Parts: sequence; C-alpha cells; structure tokens
Amino acid sequence: QVQPVESGGGLVRPGASLRLSCAASGVTLSLYSMGWYRQAPGKQRELVAQITRDGRMNYADSVQGRFTISRDNAKKTVYLQMNSLKPEETAVYYCNKVISPAWSWGQGTQVTVSS
Repeated sequence: QVQPVESGGGLVRPGASLRLSCAASGVTLSLYSMGWYRQAPGKQRELVAQITRDGRMNYADSVQGRFTISRDNAKKTVYLQMNSLKPEETAVYYCNKVISPAWSWGQGTQVTVSS
C-alpha cells in the first residue's frame, strides 16, 4: 500500500515562503498525476495544486501566482513551493494522486502562518 510522506512544514510569518516535499516510495511516480491538498481545522480537504504526468500544472484560484508545484520522478518526489503565505493558509498539507482511488493518506505536514 502506497503512503506518501510529506515534509517541510513549519511555523512562519505572513509573507514568508516554504517548500514542501512529498516522497512516494514503491511506485513509478511518472505514471501518476499528483496533487497537493490542504485541510484547515474544521474544514474539508481541498486540492490546491496539481501536476499531470507530462508536467502540466493547475492551481486553485486562491494560490495562483504564489504556489508552484513540481515533480522529480527519478527521486519519486513532488514539491510545493509556497510564497507570500497568508494566515488563512494554516493547515495540514498532504499529497496524493489526483485520480481516484487515492492512495492511503499520509500524516501530512503542518503549515502554520502566524505573526
């Protein structure tokens, strides 16, 4: 059973940047379109960025122009560069493939944006 492992979160001030990583071992990552999701307290998980097998990217309107998703298939890793972070983006960030069925969800990585 595949379970991605997310890392790179932390506590940052508004306007700061973070780079998240997602390692998906045991799979041929190039076969899958991948996404970064986030879940804030009391809210549903939402997809914020996705990248297709051939590298096309798509973003939620709320992060367009500030977040960049990328992938390194050889390293079996997906990244999310987040710039100009806002307090309302405080959430646990997860990665998974975007086509159902999802893999088992990892523990995610906590991102807290606070002054």
